[in-house]
Amino acid sequence: MAEKPETNVEELRSGGPVKLKQEAHRLKMDFETLKSGGFIKQTQENLFTVRLRCPGGKLTSQQLRKAAELAEKYGQGEIHNSFRQSIEIPYVHHQHFDAITKELKEIDWSVASCGPRIRVPTACAGCTWNPNSLMDTQTMCLEVDRRYFGTATGHHKFKVSFSGCPIDCARTREMDLGFQGITEPELVEELCNGCGLCISGCEEKALTLVNNLPVRDASKCIYCGDCIKVCPLDAMIAARTGWLVRVGGKHGRHPIYAYEIAQFASDEDCFSFIEKTMGWYQANGKGRERIGATISRLGLSKYLSETVKPLGVEVIEKSEERKKFRAEGNMYT
Repeated sequence: MAEKPETNVEELRSGGPVKLKQEAHRLKMDFETLKSGGFIKQTQENLFTVRLRCPGGKLTSQQLRKAAELAEKYGQGEIHNSFRQSIEIPYVHHQHFDAITKELKEIDWSVASCGPRIRVPTACAGCTWNPNSLMDTQTMCLEVDRRYFGTATGHHKFKVSFSGCPIDCARTREMDLGFQGITEPELVEELCNGCGLCISGCEEKALTLVNNLPVRDASKCIYCGDCIKVCPLDAMIAARTGWLVRVGGKHGRHPIYAYEIAQFASDEDCFSFIEKTMGWYQANGKGRERIGATISRLGLSKYLSETVKPLGVEVIEKSEERKKFRAEGNMYT
């Protein structure tokens, strides 16, 4: 059992930027570099929170046991569930960093990263076990993590998320790049009996009954697929399914909602979006601005013409086409 340093509870209320700078100088440590590597300085002297890599919020039972073991061995027996699906071990003394890294490596696990790089992607449960999901978010999240985790942006953090349906539990609207599952309904007229269940089930009011058949208003349809789910005769089917792509969102002290930029992208298109968008951001970003700020400064049309259109996907170019995916509330207008 590793010796755990004592922690003065009063230190929870002390600290601040000045003390952290003094402590960093005393320890001869670069706290920002450590944070980029997943070791986040706490207010308490000598103590850090260790962020563990959990793409999509999925962990094995072995990983959960290891996290508990490390928290008891090197921390104070506590684990924090972060808002971005990672688990963190607080109250870790810096002298234990190497030991924790070594023990994680033994089960093929690692510390997550912070800082100006592609972060661990997040995702909802997706169609792996959620009956409402339209796309396989978990598989995509794991593959994105494998390919791009830790890629340096040269500017600021870059967050990617996957939501399986328009409920958007993974908050793709608030990510630098977000992918949300969508499906386009199509009516098989000869199977429809005009019962109207699809119309009453459409929260967007995108369906009306004309000559005893449902007619869809594409300007209102957000491709949720609810009409397909409620049809008792399988008369409403999925014509195509894919990803709605969003770019430029963020939360924080001044949140920004992302732009919808493409629809019905394939799984392979998602990888192309990440690579092209990252290249554009690296080339066009200034200082520590997020990609949303870069797009605001240079214009969405520049990003679309240089990044999205070359991919050959179905581009959402006009603001009118985005209105159906609206977000409401206090928009300071």
